[in-house]
Amino acid sequence: MREGFFICLEGLDKSGKTTQAHLLVRSLRLRGFNAVYTTEPSRGEIGRFIRRHILQRERRGSVAVEALLFAADRIDHGEREIKPMLRERKIVVSDRYLYSSLAYQGAAGLDIGWIMEINKMAPVPDLAIYLDVPLHILSKRRARRDRSVMEWPQIQQRVHKVYMKLVQEGKLIPINGNRPIEEVSIDILNLVLQKLGALK
Repeated sequence: MREGFFICLEGLDKSGKTTQAHLLVRSLRLRGFNAVYTTEPSRGEIGRFIRRHILQRERRGSVAVEALLFAADRIDHGEREIKPMLRERKIVVSDRYLYSSLAYQGAAGLDIGWIMEINKMAPVPDLAIYLDVPLHILSKRRARRDRSVMEWPQIQQRVHKVYMKLVQEGKLIPINGNRPIEEVSIDILNLVLQKLGALK
């Protein structure tokens, strides 16, 4: 590869993003690609703050503050991890990215254009994949005690609508995630290899 390639996996909570991101990295490495896994919120200071003080709240606070924190973490994530790895010609696979902010904070009423504006300094993915799993399937996967502040059913329904709009606009490529893990991973890998092949 002459340059790096940036992939993000998106989807509702418990849709299998983390599992599929790790499987994709492993499959790419087995094929000789220098692939790395990363996630959002990031492992940096802002990301750790979000996990501890935003996602674990019993009640959701200011959505605007939430969006600003995620944007700050994303820009920091890009500068610290993503851009350096892309310069090293690595394939970066991110478990969540910008589209999560568009979906989760957009579904809460924030203007999508404003969310895009505060994120304009973040790296743009080369490929954004949406794992599509029906809401009623996801609700069965969620144990009440493990829910974050973002995982309540009424929030997830609104978020799903925004994700579907992003799919319709061509910003996300959908993959049917309501199948055995191996089948989903094969489809994701084939899509990625197709996109990588187009670069050669």
